[in-house]
Amino acid sequence: MITNTGKLAGRTLFITGASRGIGKVIALKAARDGANIVIAAKTAEPHPKLPGTIYTAAKEIEAAGGQALPCVVDVRDENSVGNAVDNAVKQFGSLDVVINNASAISLTGTRETPMKRYDLMHQINTRGTYLVSKMCVPHLLKGTNPHILNISPPLNMRPRWFRDHVAYTMAKYGMSMCVLGMAEEFKAEGIACNALWPRTAIITVAMEMLGGKEVDKQCRKPEIMADAAYVMLCKDSRSYTGNFAVDDDVLKAEGITDFTSYAVDPNTPLMPDFFLDEFDEFQIKKQIEDHGVKMKFQGGKEVKSESDASGGKVQQVFHMIEGFLSADVVGKINAVYSFEVTGDEPGAWYLDLKNGSGACGQGDPPTAADVKFTLNSDNFYKMFTGSLKPTNAFMTGKMKLSGDMGKAMKLESLMSKLKTKM
Repeated sequence: MITNTGKLAGRTLFITGASRGIGKVIALKAARDGANIVIAAKTAEPHPKLPGTIYTAAKEIEAAGGQALPCVVDVRDENSVGNAVDNAVKQFGSLDVVINNASAISLTGTRETPMKRYDLMHQINTRGTYLVSKMCVPHLLKGTNPHILNISPPLNMRPRWFRDHVAYTMAKYGMSMCVLGMAEEFKAEGIACNALWPRTAIITVAMEMLGGKEVDKQCRKPEIMADAAYVMLCKDSRSYTGNFAVDDDVLKAEGITDFTSYAVDPNTPLMPDFFLDEFDEFQIKKQIEDHGVKMKFQGGKEVKSESDASGGKVQQVFHMIEGFLSADVVGKINAVYSFEVTGDEPGAWYLDLKNGSGACGQGDPPTAADVKFTLNSDNFYKMFTGSLKPTNAFMTGKMKLSGDMGKAMKLESLMSKLKTKM
């Protein structure tokens, strides 16, 4: 873990949502340097299910070596935020860091999201982040090495991250867009504005309540976010700005190579967090492990294989493709594809999107292929899981193709849709 250096001693951090979870752990990390912490959160009275209030958090911060100012703050309310900022400057004399951590979440589709919940997410996530930053900027301009740090994801425009919970994604990306804009807006004035997001799911009290023991084991502890935030806040604000950082990348750059101590259960594979492409690969592997691998050929004839991930990455991809075949897809594509795969998993495979409800499997296609692809197994897997675009693979020589180029492009369009469901 990252050792405290004392660089945040005497600096004042305004942290929203710091009464529990990631916000509180970041506060405790800074407190060990002797920092002043403004706990800007709503929880003044104990929650019936979630432990911790702004006052209990203040006691922990002071016990860790910092100074604390608990403030009842609703980030949706301008007067509430303004009073807390004024009180922070009055008590500590300056304001040096803002951490926009408060957030609301609802992983629901458009039809299932009440407008009240939509408004709550946008008011807390996007508007709240904008409002708190706006009201703190005049004081940050006078601060020491001023930073704004938003706990928000990289801007990943894949439809995959909008499809299932568009309202939440919009609200969370609003926080990231604040980083994008404010980093440029305040660069000349020396205020850094960055985003930090976890590589994996993070265990919190709320996660423990919602996820269950098996999900909890797949998480990392919030200390990894605190250590990454600490590293970022200690950097020169005039040169380190506009970054969309991921926690373990930040720590790797500091020479950390062993992340075992951050894992809830070091023996359990970690679950990637939302908005990172690794989440898709994790989901594919999990489905293989949970349900086994079955490949169906033309006419529904099954080919038996091992019921775990040992069938190889190429087989995993075709197993997933099989679940998305339909007469509707066949009607839109109307083509047969063959794949000559080389490398660690050599073999011939096909995808029939011309006949019936479609079919896929190992071997030659039942009818002549319209397009033939030749590539190694690693690049095949990367293409179907989103980390390598087919056009780029072709242009760089990582993939060769022959046949109808128009139908090859149709497959690329289909792959984009598949990736959003994988």
